[in-house]
Formats: sequence, C-alpha cells, structure tokens
Amino acid sequence: MSYEIEKTDAEWRAELSPEEYHVLREAGTERPFVGEYTDTKTVGVYSCRACGSELFSSETKFESHCGWPSYYAPLAEDRVQYIEDTSAGMRRVEVRCGRCGGHLGHVFEGEGYGTPTDQRYCINSISLKLRPAAE
Repeated sequence: MSYEIEKTDAEWRAELSPEEYHVLREAGTERPFVGEYTDTKTVGVYSCRACGSELFSSETKFESHCGWPSYYAPLAEDRVQYIEDTSAGMRRVEVRCGRCGGHLGHVFEGEGYGTPTDQRYCINSISLKLRPAAE
C-alpha cells in the first residue's frame, strides 16, 4: 500500500518514541486504562501522532469503559483506512491513518452503544495527539 507520507523504518524510529513506534508502526496495543486520552473530555480534534492528519473530533468521543478512547465515527471516511485483521484468533477490522498508514486501533460494530453509528472506534491514545479547540 502506498500513502501520502512514506518514510523508512529508520526515519520513523528517529521521530517516534519506542512506545509510539510499537503501536503506530508495528500494530501494537497500549495497556488498557493507562492512555492519555482514555477519560479526556477536552473539546478539540484528535490527530495522528505520526503525521498530524486530523482523524477524530471530541464531538464523536464517548465513554465505552473499554480502557481506550472510543469514537463513533472519524472526521471523514478518507481519513482512515480499514484492514481485515485475523490476528489474536478473531476477525476484527483494523483502523489505520489514511495518510501515513499508522496503526490506530480497531473498529467494532453492533455492540449496543447508544451512538448514531452503532460503531466503536477503539483507538490507542498513544496513536493520537489532541489539539484543544481553544488553540
């Protein structure tokens, strides 16, 4: 797959912390309930920590109590990419940044949350950077 932002492995390693690199470039997962944005209620826009692409709005963030920030929709469908993920012995849909291919998390459907889309974008805090609306 090709992305607007393409960098070598060495370039990504130089720009990201080891933890950021593990999640964004190796499709890792941060531990639940420890992420910077899990319980944040700040109004603003969440961007990809690797490339700065604006991905989610605080308006679509909701409390799912799953241990990671949850959103019911991205800012626009072209901001994210969906990839079938059959790792961990189950079928899931991985969500990546559409601009740089950074791993963000997974999207789940039909869980019964009272959201307009009945989807839960379960996103790693470490994949995101919040820009508060006041800035």
